[in-house]
Amino acid sequence: MKQKQVNSNWVLVLTSLGFFMSMMDSMIVTTASTAIRNDFHISVDMLQWAMNSYNITIAAVLLVGVSLGERLGRRKIYNLGILIFTIGSVLCALSNNIEFLIIARVVEGIGASVMTPMSMAILTNTLPVSERGKALGIWSGIGGLALIVGPSLGGFIVAKLAWQWIFWINVPIGILAIYLSMKMLPESTGNSYRVGMIDSILIIVASTSIIWSLSAMTSASSIVWPLLIGILGLSTGVWFVLRQKVEEKPMIPLDFFKSVAFTGGNVATFLLYGSMYGVVFFLPQFLQVVGGADSLVAGLEILPWTGTLVVVAPFAGNAVDKYGERLIATLGLLFQGIGYILIMVLVNDHSPYLNMVVPLAIAGVGLSMAGPALQKVVLGAVAKSEIGKASGVYNVFRLLGGAVGTTVSVIIFYQFGGMSNLGLFTSGFRAVMLSAGIISILGMIFSFRFKKSSD
Repeated sequence: MKQKQVNSNWVLVLTSLGFFMSMMDSMIVTTASTAIRNDFHISVDMLQWAMNSYNITIAAVLLVGVSLGERLGRRKIYNLGILIFTIGSVLCALSNNIEFLIIARVVEGIGASVMTPMSMAILTNTLPVSERGKALGIWSGIGGLALIVGPSLGGFIVAKLAWQWIFWINVPIGILAIYLSMKMLPESTGNSYRVGMIDSILIIVASTSIIWSLSAMTSASSIVWPLLIGILGLSTGVWFVLRQKVEEKPMIPLDFFKSVAFTGGNVATFLLYGSMYGVVFFLPQFLQVVGGADSLVAGLEILPWTGTLVVVAPFAGNAVDKYGERLIATLGLLFQGIGYILIMVLVNDHSPYLNMVVPLAIAGVGLSMAGPALQKVVLGAVAKSEIGKASGVYNVFRLLGGAVGTTVSVIIFYQFGGMSNLGLFTSGFRAVMLSAGIISILGMIFSFRFKKSSD
């Protein structure tokens, strides 16, 4: 049925708001991480769970949520996600130990699992193909405000109030978002397939087990249990894939991956965000522990990196429409990698902050370019009726990349550095920056295989 009087501006704003909230909650924790670690008296490897529990949960249940959205209505599931996310935020604010906070972050993650893919699906479904690149660029820019506002606002709140307030601010935003979405967003569905319970359980177990095993290896006294859980996750993942091959109506149509653009776009996305999230986790801690900045100043010092998103992403979206995904994605991955490697070269435990400004800006420009390009290539590789599923797969790769990137950065940090003194912390940080740069540049192997221009 044809949609009536859809206001494309409201659609763009409200779908971007869901992405903003989801990203904001991931980013705002970064500058509060040192305060949380000190308040709960925990180690860095335990602290990573405050971020990873959120991302793992999103990745684990995302495809189930997307399937429900495609069947029951994208707007309906989008608003339900915002509601659960808001409840989870209240629980996070009330946390008095790391265990409770991790559980509350899981609740938040369940809600956030559908916010980003459903917002992408609603936006892409509503707008014509000729406008999608520009719209996704603006969507990235508005959502990318979380990268600017998150660390800075988080630092301000921690410095002036308490870290718990970084979660209370989600409550009024969530209520307003639900109210406006009910009035302004069009409802749409993708297909009426029943959500398979076995497939849902398999994808949740596989995603959770694999990332948990990697994360647990950083702190476990023995690798036996993490290794066994990892094997369980891989085995469950293989079982899930085998089921998708034979099912008449699979949760993830494996035919998607016959497309070089779809497969390459998702793998490049995994590497793009794997690189970024490792930096997100350690950069604010470095600025506070080694640089001596308080949480507010650290948030402001990140702006040369995050601030480029809101400026560059909309132009990058137009550039994607004009010059094609391959060029913009490849340059973006390269710039991000170069920026991180330059930080490794220029920074030590006595170097001034100014040494980081230009490399951070270069990395931010790269992320701002690659994001919209990779979004468009993945969603453009499938039929319009399959956009919801494609956006779900895209976001699983994005979030798994983030979770793996965070875990790998912690492993590398302890391999080459430590917490006992500033010199060791700096050595670990520089190793993390080098690995992040290499991971991003590896993504060029996949982006370079895209077609030269959009069809």
